[in-house]
Amino acid sequence: MKRVLLVSHYYPPHIGGIENVVRNEAGHLRRAGVEVTVLTSGARTVTEDDDGVRVVRIAAWNLLEKRAGVPFPLLSPRVWPTAVRWARWADVVHVHDCLYVTSWAAGLAAALTRTPHVLTQHVAVVEHPSRVVRAVQRGVYRLAGRGLLRRARRVLVVNGRVAEFVTDQGARPSTVRLLANGVDTDTFRPPASDQERRAARLRFGLAQDRVLVLFVGRLVPKKGYDLLLAAADPAYDLVFAGDGSVSTSDRPGVHHLGALPPEQLAELYRAADVFALPSAAEGFPLTVQEAMASGLPVVTTDDPGYAPYGLDRTRVRLLPREVPALRSALSELTGDEELRAAMGRYSRTCATEGFAWPEHTVRLRAHYMGADGSVTREAAA
Repeated sequence: MKRVLLVSHYYPPHIGGIENVVRNEAGHLRRAGVEVTVLTSGARTVTEDDDGVRVVRIAAWNLLEKRAGVPFPLLSPRVWPTAVRWARWADVVHVHDCLYVTSWAAGLAAALTRTPHVLTQHVAVVEHPSRVVRAVQRGVYRLAGRGLLRRARRVLVVNGRVAEFVTDQGARPSTVRLLANGVDTDTFRPPASDQERRAARLRFGLAQDRVLVLFVGRLVPKKGYDLLLAAADPAYDLVFAGDGSVSTSDRPGVHHLGALPPEQLAELYRAADVFALPSAAEGFPLTVQEAMASGLPVVTTDDPGYAPYGLDRTRVRLLPREVPALRSALSELTGDEELRAAMGRYSRTCATEGFAWPEHTVRLRAHYMGADGSVTREAAA
């Protein structure tokens, strides 16, 4: 396996979880000697990044994201012949999520060129507040998604909830494998000293003498930012990083820094004391992994998707998605520095032993080999 076509609806500099996963997979595969082309949306270009990854962008319109917060680019018809060209070039086509036009084009191209395809499904149906959006998602999964899942040689999932979802949608159980997203444990790391933590707070204009509870993600109800606002307490400051808007003028102790690139985001994690993400139906999102790699105690929703990872529930707070539970957990952590430190050490150990990118890349390549008909010990793991 020498050539891989990675397919994603968005890719950096567009900011988002899937985009970051694909960028890191591309870079680590390339450094391992694999030729990589990324097919994505954007202004029509073909470029090569610093890692030697070829990025093929298809012209797209992003009206749905701009007007309704739905990340669904509408691509030029050129996506179809372009996908066929690069699927023919590749040994394996790796599609990220089956909800997008790029995915449908790549899946069809893989079938036409008889190129094995692997699919990573990141989420199940997103419980969007709009009934129309929820209905459209279910319709897409039943139609285009079902075919993509059924034909995939490997279906990679990040948690147990998504594993159940893809099987219900038509994936063959024998093809479904658990593969955690990778995280850069060098970029996302604890502060080396109190001085580094203070410098990070100074950079973002945050108080030096307050406990900081950090939320990272889009400011939409699914992510639970509104629950954190409702649970807020004067004992700590809330810091939000992500696209969207939240009023801070009449809320002392609430800060919104907007969406940040990975390097700045890593510094913000080092400025914080606690990470909180009361999101819905996400399982084990990338931001939780980044926070753990940064040595932060984690407060998040008790989701069935965490079950395969065997987390110590005394060291990670997995809670009902309710304001009283959030308020109680954050109050406990705010007042107990030793508990925060113990949970932070546990987080860092989990990340370095289970989520580092080099390990992820080894397992991913083994799955590619398995998709191509080879049997390897790593792919069976």
